[in-house]
Amino acid sequence: MLVQFKMKNVLSFKDETIFDMTAISAYKEHPSNLIDIDTKEKFLRVAAIYGANASGKSNFVWALKLFRRIVSQSLNNVDDETESVLKKYSRPFSFEENKGNSEFEIVQILGDEEYQYGFEYNSEKIVTEWLYRKNLKANRKVMIFERAMQEVNLGASVRKKCEAYKEQIPSETLVLSFFNKLNLKTDIFKTVYSGIMDILVFTSDDCENTNFLDAILPRIIDNEKEKLLEFLAAIDIGIKDITYKKKEKETLFFTFHKGEDGELYPLNLYDESEGTIKSIMLYIHAHMAIISNYVLVMDELNVKLHPLLLKFFIDLFYNNDSMAQLIYTTHDTTLMDKKFFRRDQIWFVQKDELGHSELCALSDFKVRSDASFEKDYLAGVYGGIPFLKEFSLKEGE
Repeated sequence: MLVQFKMKNVLSFKDETIFDMTAISAYKEHPSNLIDIDTKEKFLRVAAIYGANASGKSNFVWALKLFRRIVSQSLNNVDDETESVLKKYSRPFSFEENKGNSEFEIVQILGDEEYQYGFEYNSEKIVTEWLYRKNLKANRKVMIFERAMQEVNLGASVRKKCEAYKEQIPSETLVLSFFNKLNLKTDIFKTVYSGIMDILVFTSDDCENTNFLDAILPRIIDNEKEKLLEFLAAIDIGIKDITYKKKEKETLFFTFHKGEDGELYPLNLYDESEGTIKSIMLYIHAHMAIISNYVLVMDELNVKLHPLLLKFFIDLFYNNDSMAQLIYTTHDTTLMDKKFFRRDQIWFVQKDELGHSELCALSDFKVRSDASFEKDYLAGVYGGIPFLKEFSLKEGE
């Protein structure tokens, strides 16, 4: 479960930026929107991020993706001649001559423990890295490791198991990535690594890529078709059945619709509307997240979806039997309403005249109890909207 994500000098987020899924205890509305793990704090199941075009919403999603990629790949191409992972995924703020180092940090709850993990890096090396663990019951925090350049200081719980290997860690490789690959008598590195990989991040381009369906949909049809058809019936798009067949190197998918004569007629899946195809993809993502307690991060979730279908999809995550979380960016303000969201579930991104993106929550503002979130947002009260100037396409004016 994601508690907090922090970044600095990444893409358009020049200054330290903190995104927090911790619920504000003073807010009593929509208790079903929260995850309760019997601790002092509760956590949000869903968060929506709003902002104007080019404000940095997609950069927030990309930052999470960069973080995951560095963690998963920093050990991959050490000592070969290909471009290093750090150089490939170093994306400091562009509009300054002195680029400086970038920084990521994540706080997650995995089991009965809270883990705080982060690193500072540039295109050539890992500068600093750290991992701390806090037991939620005892509320005791311990250091697992701290790194400064090539100096790695190991905590007491892992020192004996890891001391012999720490000198082998290359300057461009994360300690976490390195120890995750080893067969050690501690599972802490694999736990933290897996927790990060369980954050599923999808950019808007990913949602257009049907290779995902080609790879995953046959298994869904084979094992869980009844549940998929139940979902398709619930969103009322007329699909009565779905099948597939293998043909040489490709897989063909067919949906079935009922004609006037009561018979079912096939249609190639990719002849369905783009909204229907995206709905099936979203179902698969949501299904995986909810049954496995993953974090699902989606850019431009509302694109090609009717507002009621968007709400239907979001509501899937208000499931008391799951700790799955949904974080998404959107322009659609139809759900920006206190009937659906708590004040701590709504976030805004805006960019200043120097190109710096800033992230803030609706809860950072003094919001009246009778306020209309959508109306005030579109009026510019919270920022995160475009400032439009007069423009004419007529010649000579």
